[in-house]
Amino acid sequence: MAQPAAMKEQQTIWVDGEERPVPDLSHHLSELAKNRKPSPLKELAKYMMKPGILSLAGGMPHPEYFPYDSLSAKVLAHDSYDTRQAQSNLDTSSPTNGPLDWFWSFIGFGASSKKRTEDITVPKYRPQYADNQLAVSLQYGTAQGIIPLQTFVSEFTHKVFKPYLPTTSATITTGNTDAWNRVVEALCNKGDGLLIEEWSYPSAMFTSSPHGVVPVPVAMDLEGMRSDALETVLRTWDEEARGMRRQAERFQAPHVMYLVPIGQNPSGATMSPKRKKEIYDIAVKYDIIIVEDDPYYFLQEGPYAAPAYRQRRTNAEDPESWLSTLAPSFLKFDWQGRVIRLDTFSKTVAPGSRLGWVSANPLFAEAVLRVGQVSTQAPCGFGQSLVTELLVNHWGFDKYVRWLQGLQKEYTNRRDMLIDAIASEFDVNEGLLAPNFLGGARVLCAGEKKSSWKTFGYADEKGKNTWFSFIPPTSGMFVWESEMKEAMKILASVLRDFFKA
Repeated sequence: MAQPAAMKEQQTIWVDGEERPVPDLSHHLSELAKNRKPSPLKELAKYMMKPGILSLAGGMPHPEYFPYDSLSAKVLAHDSYDTRQAQSNLDTSSPTNGPLDWFWSFIGFGASSKKRTEDITVPKYRPQYADNQLAVSLQYGTAQGIIPLQTFVSEFTHKVFKPYLPTTSATITTGNTDAWNRVVEALCNKGDGLLIEEWSYPSAMFTSSPHGVVPVPVAMDLEGMRSDALETVLRTWDEEARGMRRQAERFQAPHVMYLVPIGQNPSGATMSPKRKKEIYDIAVKYDIIIVEDDPYYFLQEGPYAAPAYRQRRTNAEDPESWLSTLAPSFLKFDWQGRVIRLDTFSKTVAPGSRLGWVSANPLFAEAVLRVGQVSTQAPCGFGQSLVTELLVNHWGFDKYVRWLQGLQKEYTNRRDMLIDAIASEFDVNEGLLAPNFLGGARVLCAGEKKSSWKTFGYADEKGKNTWFSFIPPTSGMFVWESEMKEAMKILASVLRDFFKA
């Protein structure tokens, strides 16, 4: 694979007051990626947008024969969801239009169950080729996706994640599973080791394992992958004992790391900025590429607090202030271009949209793109056109960020409601620190109910008479059901019979 022109000459960048060389990372490309050439047909597509070009050889159906003249949808208003945190999720009073209105909207009662909607329409034609239109989005196109969506995610990435390197590129994908599969093809050879969290996302492992990639687990704690454990694994690497060959003169296998730093799946752990910087510095030391799979980034909820200690926000923060409260991406520390970030619209718009994007240095971005050119090709035009119309032409950056704020608070309330429901049927108290892989994490212990749920608090004898324990998640998605309280009653009854048998 030929290097992009931007990567041929030695680049330098200022880091902590000194000028440092940006390393050539092309040795990380897989043999498959090095042998892969650009698809000539897909390369031709980029010339179609140039004014004055008349193509006679594209093999493209004429848009007039597309049966769709326009696509229309009713979408929720960007401020449909409150940004305040509920004081209590267990009030059982009748539906009102008051402070618990959000609660009744979950189960279909009350005024807020009928959300305000707005109309969007994508026509078949618009004046400029680069405008969102069905004649383009439903046509054969480039694997990068349609231009307005490319532009939006690129600008969004630089505004929100603030990558250290201004050359960071964004490439549209069909979601993070597709993106991860492309990265594996682009970087990994059969027999390579892959650094992962001790407990890792199963689908990611099932994606990489058919390629012959061998997982190398690294111990975890309440923040996810431990930096000291990572250092130990790499410093004490025994090639003979591990059965993994040396990848290049400068490093041993493994040379790629996969992790989910926010709402880690399955532990729910959230990695601090300090830990990310430590892991990044180790990656620089041992020449490791970091793949940051971050679908839950905007669902950072913070520590769980009992209802009596729960603070209620009264106003939505402006976009910049709210974004500053979120943990930074690895991109913010990445002065060498060794981070590949995976983002998705699955958790913020809809999973069925099958849309996401990869942010990486130009070399890796091109390698990922070339895999897409001969596999998924361009993402589905219907999904691209509707999501683009919503985000680019209807909401824009600020309104989309306000939507994300509402989602964050909704999922925080759902997380709180789940734990509140447990506390309504069990005495829940602060327990001992978590053992084993989540050592140091906060643990809540649940036992037989002897008091009102309103007395939720801390026991003098921590962990005594515990029926079960759990670690309150700090990020991620939590399913809410109207039968949750009833489910907790049934669970309490079953456990009561079990422990008294």
